Amino acid sequence: MNENDLPPPPANPPAAPPATGHAAPRGLTPGWERETLEKLLFATLAEQRAQRRWRMFSRLTWLALFLFVIWALGFKGGAPAADKALAHTAVIEIEGEIGPDQEANAEFIIAAAKAAFEDAGAQGVVLLINSPGGSPVQAGIISDELRRLKARYKKPLYAVVEESCASAAYYIAASADNIYVDKASIVGSIGVLMEGFGFVGLMEKLGVERRLLTAGENKGFLDPFSPQTETHRLHAQQMLDQVHKQFIDVVKTGRGKRLKADMPELFSGLFWTGQQAVELGLADQLGNLDFVAREVVKAEELVDYTRRENIGEKLVKRFGAAIGEGAIKALRATQPMR
Repeated sequence: MNENDLPPPPANPPAAPPATGHAAPRGLTPGWERETLEKLLFATLAEQRAQRRWRMFSRLTWLALFLFVIWALGFKGGAPAADKALAHTAVIEIEGEIGPDQEANAEFIIAAAKAAFEDAGAQGVVLLINSPGGSPVQAGIISDELRRLKARYKKPLYAVVEESCASAAYYIAASADNIYVDKASIVGSIGVLMEGFGFVGLMEKLGVERRLLTAGENKGFLDPFSPQTETHRLHAQQMLDQVHKQFIDVVKTGRGKRLKADMPELFSGLFWTGQQAVELGLADQLGNLDFVAREVVKAEELVDYTRRENIGEKLVKRFGAAIGEGAIKALRATQPMR
């Protein structure tokens, strides 16, 4: 092969690409930087719009929640629609454990009792009880106020027991003029208890030493990790005996000669069926709420005066607790390390 056999060179050879300072990465077309910046800009704008929408939605949600709480605070559910001006039987439910943090508490029950006794249409007031007991302090406050209201308004007060009326619940029921029970109801438990645990023996087996410093020789009274002294035991027993005597006095005042006097077990903390309670004088008669309204009060129309915690109050408590817990956590988080 010689030079004459080679093809002639092209008349216009292709021009070299202009220099740009740096070559585009492999697989990318020229101008990729502009496209990337545009995408980033559009993504940023979209994120800002989403954040604005979320803030608006969050504000509207809180506004709706606030308006709902305001409405719920004024909403009283649970009471039947009835004309209180007409003759009726006022009903106050005492349901569940009796305590300051329970729905069956002195504040709610006394508020309901005042409304019932003050209502001219209420021919009688019935405590509808289904409670195993609870705080003797709350029961004492309620009992004293019920006696005062009875004396002031000259209206009869009755107690109707459903499932149970024991301990602090019976403390309250004893203030009623008459107590009506079902034959299978649980009634009684006239006693007082103080409970706790002692871990001294377990700590000794585990080799754990209790280090308790007090100012005042009895400040560690009833500490579960310290041995119980005879002095402390006697002091606690004296307290229990005194509260028990108060309970017995309330029952004797309320029930009077109806109690079976030759039964010391009445005040031993035992409880009985409704039928036994009638025989022992702890209750007066078998009967339910409708029977009492119809045959005793002579006003069949029932009006529920029970004071209940409404939806708004529950929400406020929950949000208040959550906000308080969050504030404590935030405060702890801002404290310097030591």
